[in-house]
Amino acid sequence: MATKYNFEGKVTLITGSSSGIGAAIALLFARSGARVVVSGLDGRDVHSVADECATISSAESVLGVVSDVRLESDCRRLIATTIDSFGRLDILVNSTGVFDMTGITDPGYMQKQSQVFDVNLNSVILLTHLSVKYLEITKGNIIYISSIGGERAVIINIVTKAKNISSYCMTKCALNMFTKCMATELGTKGIRINAISPGIVQTNIFKTSGYSDEQAKLFWEADANRAARYPVGHYGEPIDVAQCALYLASSNANFITGTIHVVDGGASLGYV
Repeated sequence: MATKYNFEGKVTLITGSSSGIGAAIALLFARSGARVVVSGLDGRDVHSVADECATISSAESVLGVVSDVRLESDCRRLIATTIDSFGRLDILVNSTGVFDMTGITDPGYMQKQSQVFDVNLNSVILLTHLSVKYLEITKGNIIYISSIGGERAVIINIVTKAKNISSYCMTKCALNMFTKCMATELGTKGIRINAISPGIVQTNIFKTSGYSDEQAKLFWEADANRAARYPVGHYGEPIDVAQCALYLASSNANFITGTIHVVDGGASLGYV
């Protein structure tokens, strides 16, 4: 039987929650009684997830905010809108993420690398900076969605075009250390900081990273055998990560901070 959590009265802001892992987290928080802020770049997806959350809880408990976390102004507006609408912030989940398959010798590498860093790392740092004064009041917590790519080099193999997604891996490695640094710095304010490190989870990250449906199809087809080699025998689903996020945000995890929780079906235990 699944664990039930009670987040009534709590306000949860989830970036990148218009699809994939973030959407699953938003829906699970809504089902657990939290007031939820759904945010993302695609307006239709944002409002679709927000409407679904509202059917679980109520329209008054859900807010959809279209935002581009690459922009400082949008990050500031996202936090301000949350506070203006609900008057508090208890939980911040940073779920926005993209990757890029540009190789180090490609002419556009530096530009692409900068774009990945802006989404995966710099926006997380800024939103953390902006949220501290509110989380200190509520004794809240922050959850970062990292990746096992933060611990090992990951190669995306689409047919014969194998690419090391170095920019992505670097951001996740930095995010893991940022988790530990923030846990030690913000613990005295009563704020807990943890990260979740998934393996391959079936989401639409190819689309959100600017790749075509055909490229996504090739990836999943080419890597079908890899999923079978996971110790659990399959890739993850967004709900697998969402359930970990709710646990870390709950009072059950009051003595847990600065940790990187691996949710990867055992993939990082060996060469999979």
